[in-house]
Amino acid sequence: MKFRTMGMGLAAGVIALTTITGCSGNGNTAPTAKPGQSATNQTGTADEVVDIEVWGTNIGYKPITKGSVLYEFYKEKLGVGVIHPYVEWNGGTNYLNQLNLKIAANEMPDLFIPQQGIEDSLAKNGAIADLTDLLPEYAPNVWETVPAEMWDVVKANDPTGQGRIYYIPGFVDYGRYAGMIRQDWLEKLNLEMPTTQDEFVKVLEAFRDQDPNGNGQKDEIPTGGRQDARWMDHIFAMYGVAMFEGYPEWDLYDGELTYSAVTPNMKDALAFAAKLYKDGLLDKETLLNDKANWDGKITSDKVGNYFHWVEHLNLNLENLEKNTGVKAEFSVLPVQKVDGYEGFYTWKRFAPPQWVIKNNKDEEKLQATLKLLNNMYDKNNWKELYLGVEGMHYEMKDGKAVKLPDDKSTMENQILNPYSSSATLDFTIDLYQDTASEDSKWAIDQLTNNMQEAQQYAKHIAGDGIPASIYEGFPDINNRTLFIEYASKIILGQYPISKFDEFVEKWNKSGGEEVTKRAREWYAKLKG
Repeated sequence: MKFRTMGMGLAAGVIALTTITGCSGNGNTAPTAKPGQSATNQTGTADEVVDIEVWGTNIGYKPITKGSVLYEFYKEKLGVGVIHPYVEWNGGTNYLNQLNLKIAANEMPDLFIPQQGIEDSLAKNGAIADLTDLLPEYAPNVWETVPAEMWDVVKANDPTGQGRIYYIPGFVDYGRYAGMIRQDWLEKLNLEMPTTQDEFVKVLEAFRDQDPNGNGQKDEIPTGGRQDARWMDHIFAMYGVAMFEGYPEWDLYDGELTYSAVTPNMKDALAFAAKLYKDGLLDKETLLNDKANWDGKITSDKVGNYFHWVEHLNLNLENLEKNTGVKAEFSVLPVQKVDGYEGFYTWKRFAPPQWVIKNNKDEEKLQATLKLLNNMYDKNNWKELYLGVEGMHYEMKDGKAVKLPDDKSTMENQILNPYSSSATLDFTIDLYQDTASEDSKWAIDQLTNNMQEAQQYAKHIAGDGIPASIYEGFPDINNRTLFIEYASKIILGQYPISKFDEFVEKWNKSGGEEVTKRAREWYAKLKG
């Protein structure tokens, strides 16, 4: 890998944690019943289901309300009532803001996905449950599904320094991300799949100039991304920049664990991105696009190349066909060769924290939450949880359960899908193929072929599993505040690339040196 000599703190707004009722210490009241036993309600009736409030990713689907069809499905399959209010995700930003407001109001959800290291502050303040002893006894399926070495990393990352477990990690045993490129556009324009940066630029120029979607308007967008310089990792990947959904990551550069945002690799990648923008090859609204805008462009037959989860390709294919009548064809974009660099798509086996549990002094709620997790992580339930509700998420055809086309206007959000953060490549591919309808088979075949193709470009980075605690006291670094400012202005041409050196200097002086010291100490301890 080419590397020349080089000359994100807790989420802001986590407030009023110490005022949360019943959360003043790190101890927990252990449930008195095993997960398989019936929860007892306040009136002493054994069979009444306990409801818990669950927050997580929702990109536009309907919420789960008491008595709704998905509520009843989860109640039947998992033995717990799930209330899942709609909270706009928006890349996690709006979700975190709303979560902070709930925390401040002493209304923390019973089970939720933390964001941007918020779990560290919550653990220190006793607001979330210590799961070290609870999971093996009351949610053994969770305990056994997550590999033992990953629990060791969670313990090593305990912000209290006691080697305890405060969150359930996600883990992914395959490369999940890649650039996707319109194979049908390449074929229409008699172009070969690009493998070098120069070839890539020529392809983007052809997408811009030669009307590959055939509507006569030349409104195609060669490539692009989203606000905060996110979701265009394919541009950075060719320079060996460890990048995860637009977040710079920690990897080995010149043999030392280093934040990729401050490397010469990043400098050259930003210079390339700026040139693409100047030449009209990067969407002019890249730094304004939210998820809905960018997805809308992709599914309107306008985008030639984008970056995302490969296993979500079927959603774009089906929505693109629904919107335009076009059955598009996408292939994995190989990591483009750039002289002097070893490129890769970033693979993090240790995914961000998946679930934390409110340190609930209501024994019923705590018991119900553990019961829910135990049943959700029972692999015998995974296929049914993936399928969801018959008539809403899937239908039976010739005795086979097949997923229905994506429809956010009618579908309640399937918040409980452990396969998405706990599955192997083979399991996930089999799940898609086994539940594909004849009408969607063309999209699923593309998806599964591309998932397999993406593996040859995935690299497991050295900083996988690094704790958010390294940013303590430096929230702007954890939030990438300085990086977003400089990266955005460089891409837009408002700053010359020479300003990158100023960014590195400011980053180091504003806490980067201390954060780097902590990161390298963590890595040495992990490897020692």
